[in-house]
Amino acid sequence: MDLQLIPVHQFQIFLICTARVAGFIGAIPVYFGNQTPARIKVTLIFAISLLLFPILSPGLPTISFEPISFLLLTINETLLGLLLGLMSRLVFTTVEFGGTIIGYQMGFAAANVFDPQHQNQISLISQFQNVFAILIFLALDGHHIFIKTAAKSYQLLPPGNLNLSGEAIPYLMELTSRMFALGVQFSAPVLVVLLLSGLILGILARVFPQLNVFLLSFPLNIGIAFIVIALTLDIVSSLLRREFDALGERILTILQYLR
Repeated sequence: MDLQLIPVHQFQIFLICTARVAGFIGAIPVYFGNQTPARIKVTLIFAISLLLFPILSPGLPTISFEPISFLLLTINETLLGLLLGLMSRLVFTTVEFGGTIIGYQMGFAAANVFDPQHQNQISLISQFQNVFAILIFLALDGHHIFIKTAAKSYQLLPPGNLNLSGEAIPYLMELTSRMFALGVQFSAPVLVVLLLSGLILGILARVFPQLNVFLLSFPLNIGIAFIVIALTLDIVSSLLRREFDALGERILTILQYLR
């Protein structure tokens, strides 16, 4: 019995498809932190590629598979996937940025924990905010957005087409600057309350010189900050929901700019 082998050009097209999916899925911080085993990462990438390839292969253009051009095309597709995955990492970086600001204002500047996802020390509040954002991301099926957008990306931007001289880079810079403003929004309620607390303690220090305001401020600021964080979780959840809902549209927008 003869075995029907896969044509070489079909296998090469599959590798091109896998390169983009690897960069795309590999940049999602939920699944592909350093704590995830490499076998699981590779298995998931090939599983998603196998699901998408039969659907996408009829619409893929004819590609030249000379060794040098094939290598450049593979690198090009991987970079494109990483660029698209960066869109999601901006939201999580914003959450960690806001948590870092809150932690320093609370007095948790030295209270760091080990983050297995990035293999470094981060603020305690940043880790809490990051885990909260991951839970919201999964509850909204954010990981499904990437799989759907990965399939649409081949329709908007076939392999071999990548134009970085257009509006893509300015649009990415605009999103990055917006993320800094969003990080301030995350931390604004706590910062305002802690500013008022510091003002009141300063007045008390002037009225009662014998009062040890420095020692009193630590437990007071920590307690007030935790109360405000608990009361504003709904607001933070709404902001994250808005950002994750707009994530798919933003990825499609930057794909159009890269054409």
